[in-house]
Amino acid sequence: MEMANRMERLDNRKKLIYVKLVHTAIWCVLVIAILYVLYAGIFDNVGTLAWFCIGLIFVECIVLLLCKGKCPLTLLAHRYANNPAEGFDIFIPAWLAKNNKIIFGTLFSVGFVLVLWRVL
Repeated sequence: MEMANRMERLDNRKKLIYVKLVHTAIWCVLVIAILYVLYAGIFDNVGTLAWFCIGLIFVECIVLLLCKGKCPLTLLAHRYANNPAEGFDIFIPAWLAKNNKIIFGTLFSVGFVLVLWRVL
């Protein structure tokens, strides 16, 4: 309850920074998971961790599908931004935010195909 009261007192700028920090942390975990899937596929290191990472990325894909291609944290950040631009909701370069799904979707797809090739 006290946490909710504190959040209400923060101005929109601080709320946006908090959302950006959480969003960036989650993004980092997902990027590490994608890179691990790629690593596991390339170096034939397919084990429990690789499957966990694949599951994590599938969960993220389901969340994005349910939110019509937008991250829920981006939707939340819109409440606190006056003039949202590409990448306003995360601490990564704008060009990377703009091309995020293409870059990491491709890396994950390659890694996932390699993992499947290794186990089949």
